Amino acid sequence: MNHDFKTIVKETLLIEANALLMSAENISDDLDKIVKVILACQGKLIVTGVGKSGLIGAKLAATFASTGTPSFFLHPTEAMHGDLGMISKNDVVLAISYSGESAELSSILPHVKRFDIPLIGMTRNSNSTLGQFSDLIIHVQVTQEACPLDIAPTSSTTLTLALGDALAICLMKARDFKKEDFASFHPGGTLGRQLFVKVKDVMRTELPIITMQTPLKEAIVSISEGRIGTVLLVDDEKKFIGLISDGDIRRALLDKNFSLEMPASHFATLEPKTIDNEEMLASDALILIEKFKIQLLIVVDSEKKILGALHLHDLVEKGIA
Repeated sequence: MNHDFKTIVKETLLIEANALLMSAENISDDLDKIVKVILACQGKLIVTGVGKSGLIGAKLAATFASTGTPSFFLHPTEAMHGDLGMISKNDVVLAISYSGESAELSSILPHVKRFDIPLIGMTRNSNSTLGQFSDLIIHVQVTQEACPLDIAPTSSTTLTLALGDALAICLMKARDFKKEDFASFHPGGTLGRQLFVKVKDVMRTELPIITMQTPLKEAIVSISEGRIGTVLLVDDEKKFIGLISDGDIRRALLDKNFSLEMPASHFATLEPKTIDNEEMLASDALILIEKFKIQLLIVVDSEKKILGALHLHDLVEKGIA
């Protein structure tokens, strides 16, 4: 049997998109109260659910936790075997069940209520077991699952996920959660590296350095040994004054007066771009490197003494670029 899979995909996306659009026109009346309850929570937002709802719940708990709302996922079955001890009197519980009648979830609801803490339900049926136990409800209602049998949770799980994400966004805005806050929870991610890695963390400190009077032939040896394609020049007071790159050497070969015995300073690029703040964010230093179309940015102190060098390749390797 042949199938038009592109059409099937399109129909699936449209069904799920329509579920989202319909829900956007029917926002839960309890939403403001739900946001206020979670904001006032002195403990954690505990998310629970089983099956597909549990998988969605685990993702939402991770989203809440990474966006400023302390949260973790609690499996109802594990809760009945000791993990109820993870719930404290300062917590809020968000329970997810589309039908509102999941047996494993229903079994822990009376015990959750013993803690006398807010219980938020995500369900389609306010009169279900979950609906009856809940203090506040986020309605999850779809007219059709994307599943051709209208059985497998598809549209309903997509809507549950989207509503949970929307709640997380509400909380982020209410907390004035900024990019810097997000990065602090993701120090290993690209954003974290951009906002926390400083020049001093990635700059090279073992550098090939010569004096102004060093013969060019020795400068070439230093370039080769330094492995950054460049040698740095300092004056008699050890102050940085210039550099010679591989490109400078190639251009020097075209000089009719070229000699390997000539002082390196004759072929150097004098007063190249530098920064005098090793505490600068590496991402900000990268902006300068891109602006001036260079590969090497020299880091100096207030007296022009060399502290290190920031190479474009190192920024790429560290994930800054």
